[in-house]
Amino acid sequence: MSAQFAQYGADGSLRILEVAGRGEWALSHLLAAGATGCTRISHPGPRWADYVFKLRRRGLDIASVAEHYKGPFAGTHGGYILRSKDERLGAMEMAA
Repeated sequence: MSAQFAQYGADGSLRILEVAGRGEWALSHLLAAGATGCTRISHPGPRWADYVFKLRRRGLDIASVAEHYKGPFAGTHGGYILRSKDERLGAMEMAA
């Protein structure tokens, strides 16, 4: 299964991206999370850094942020926020 996403440039341009697999999963979660963004804790996934790396290579603007947390095992973990203007257009069945 894959999905198409519309990416709007700052100059008003429109680009259609077809994203499949875990990239589609990650982008869908980033879109739904909005300005809150996603972390491995809020949206468990085995390889967030890889998904974000590959989406960035496709031209998406995704910011990395350090999230601090408290408790007996206090520390930081990474989070990601989609900065580019994108929207999901729809899902398509991939040919076998």
